[in-house]
Amino acid sequence: MMSTPTDQQRLNQRDQPSSPVVMRQSWSHLLFLHWEMDPAIIQEHLPPGLTVDTYDGKAYLGIVPFHMDNVRPSFCPTVPGLSWFLELNLRTYVHDENGVPGVWFFALDCNQWLAVKLARGLFHLPYQHAQMESYQHEGTLNYISRRKGKGCEQSQIFKYPAELTHSETAEVGSLEFFLLERYRLFSVGRSGSIYSGLVHHSPYRYQEVDITDYSTRIFSLCGFDEPSTPPVSSLIAETAHVNIHPLNKN
Repeated sequence: MMSTPTDQQRLNQRDQPSSPVVMRQSWSHLLFLHWEMDPAIIQEHLPPGLTVDTYDGKAYLGIVPFHMDNVRPSFCPTVPGLSWFLELNLRTYVHDENGVPGVWFFALDCNQWLAVKLARGLFHLPYQHAQMESYQHEGTLNYISRRKGKGCEQSQIFKYPAELTHSETAEVGSLEFFLLERYRLFSVGRSGSIYSGLVHHSPYRYQEVDITDYSTRIFSLCGFDEPSTPPVSSLIAETAHVNIHPLNKN
């Protein structure tokens, strides 16, 4: 098992990839809620070849609702009805056998059926279709997700500021740097092989927020105990304009 990646290894992931861009998209109205977790518990849920990443010996599970905007292949324009949708994911942080850090998704709920189909087939990601809506009221964003299927008929509701009043980038070595500075995703193909792909964007500009209206239902849907304490980190971030690069076998 590799030791935790260094800050320099994390910073190296910021570099502009040399591989071609296969998709372009923007992520807006981002909320990051994170809870501390026992690394051993998360490790039990990871595939062979990936190791849970830690900060000061602690692992984290994060809930991230946001808007997907202007989603399109790099060679195509946006398409009304297909290029804008919502996503809610449960994620943790991992590194591979070479110490390369990235994100592991336990769930990705989405209200666009075609995006679900393509992401599951092309990127081996555990997307699920859900009924989702988002609207603003008096400066607050109300975000609601209802996943379909047996045992899943429960709403997940999040209320958080629709706009940032100030923002900053994460200081190298800080908890925010550990949680936000992620430019690689990992997934597992049908054969059990590990794949990884790069996502490139400018470092997030974020703001700390006090969130009291949120759901942790997605924890139990993924086999984890739902936390009984508030998140240790609650952040909102400015819109990120993202380039998606090809998925490759690790």
